[in-house]
Amino acid sequence: MSASPAALPFLRAPGAPPTASERSLAELPLTVLVGVTGVGKSTALAALTGSDAGMRVLPNRREVTDAVMILPATGGVPVRDREARFRLTAAYRQSHPGGMAQALGSLLADVSHWGEAPVFDGLRGLEEVQYAAATFPAWRFVALGAPDAVRVRRLLGRADAFDQVGTGGGGALREDLAGLTGVEAVFTPAELDDLAALPQAGFAPADVLAKVKIVVSERRNYDPAAAEAFLRTLPPARALVLATVTLDPAGVAAAVQAWAGGAV
Repeated sequence: MSASPAALPFLRAPGAPPTASERSLAELPLTVLVGVTGVGKSTALAALTGSDAGMRVLPNRREVTDAVMILPATGGVPVRDREARFRLTAAYRQSHPGGMAQALGSLLADVSHWGEAPVFDGLRGLEEVQYAAATFPAWRFVALGAPDAVRVRRLLGRADAFDQVGTGGGGALREDLAGLTGVEAVFTPAELDDLAALPQAGFAPADVLAKVKIVVSERRNYDPAAAEAFLRTLPPARALVLATVTLDPAGVAAAVQAWAGGAV
């Protein structure tokens, strides 16, 4: 499967020999953000790109997913529903065990545009991170984590138009939450009680259900805790792991900038 040059400007899948300004992303010293939705990657990204390193940000995970995994599988038909996207990316991983890391590492980048040390947002889960660390020794990682209930609240606060799923369900919110496939592996009954009470704070029940469904679906495909545990085994200059629930955005930014300055 090849990436669309229109979807990924200044990036392409191998085919013709690389030009003088093109290099494989597999060889470049990428800084890769690691984390699932709602953990605070935007703050870390701003810290990296605003630092003295002057890093450029590659097309993000959504864009690479569309170009390399989804559009080739659907004949060019866009897919926005999260559940459907997860199914398509899971199918991609059946033949590409490195998932997004493998897709990204397969691309050629025009370094006259992206520079020699760009940033990518991002990888998720143990398999992707292990593959990236073992296969691309020049890559380094910033992993961010937050409890799943915190992630739901952050998703409700940011109102991202991309965060769409078919919600369904017609009963009380607590019953709808309990009926989500796999929810018991992610949230305790007490956490579900708290989430079901969020409409009292002004959130629409359908929005709460949709955001919880996103988190549960993502966790069904990726284990952020396992990815973080693995990254902690790497040398400190290669991996930074932060818990964003204990750091405010300024603290996250300061930690990332200090690490980046010492690692480059």
